Amino acid sequence: MRTATYFFIFLNLSLAVFEEPAVYPLPFLVTSLVEVLCLLVFFGRLTHFAKVTLRNVFWKDTKNICIMVAILLSLTDLAIYGVLRIYNVRSIRWSRIVRPIFLINFAESRQIRRAFRSIRNTLPEITYVFLLFMFSLLMFSLMALKLFGERNLQTAEGLPYFKNYLEIVFDLYVLVTTANSPDVMMPAFDFSSWYALFFIAFVIVNTYIFMSLFLAVVYNNYKKHLKVMFGGLNCD
Repeated sequence: MRTATYFFIFLNLSLAVFEEPAVYPLPFLVTSLVEVLCLLVFFGRLTHFAKVTLRNVFWKDTKNICIMVAILLSLTDLAIYGVLRIYNVRSIRWSRIVRPIFLINFAESRQIRRAFRSIRNTLPEITYVFLLFMFSLLMFSLMALKLFGERNLQTAEGLPYFKNYLEIVFDLYVLVTTANSPDVMMPAFDFSSWYALFFIAFVIVNTYIFMSLFLAVVYNNYKKHLKVMFGGLNCD
């Protein structure tokens, strides 16, 4: 039963590869039939739990409620999408986001559920570091607006350079990953090479300091909750 449950969970999650927009598209009828089959297996597994569990215990277990709601949402979304498709109305499968619920909430996924619970308990404790990072990003974006916004600079595509504050926030957020480096600073660098110091300072503060600090806080808190969950076992 455990192997079968994992197989159908994997099959249900892998449908995203074949559903529109897909990497390897399959006809809607094929993917919908496979999804219905997976949902029937999940419902059968849930029925099996209900048969071997006391009724009041079964309905108090939030895992069973989550699975039942996910099945109903998936079937409803599939039916609506199918009807709209018949009338050539373009829509999206919004229920895809609930598919990981099956992976987390079945009894066979105890280890995954523990890891997910540790992540959930870690999130509130990293909020302060995240807010500090966002404050730094917003302040650097404001500085960039004041430094470059009034100099009528243009990007290589001929667009205004650092004129809109929200666009600046997004560009500098991407710069934290260095994905747009050094392209994002070239208009300013061409105007004056001294402006490169602004971007160097930004990368040092946000990429090398804040990201390292953020990673350390996430790791330490996750390890702490994992140790508590496993009864103080060494998780190093």
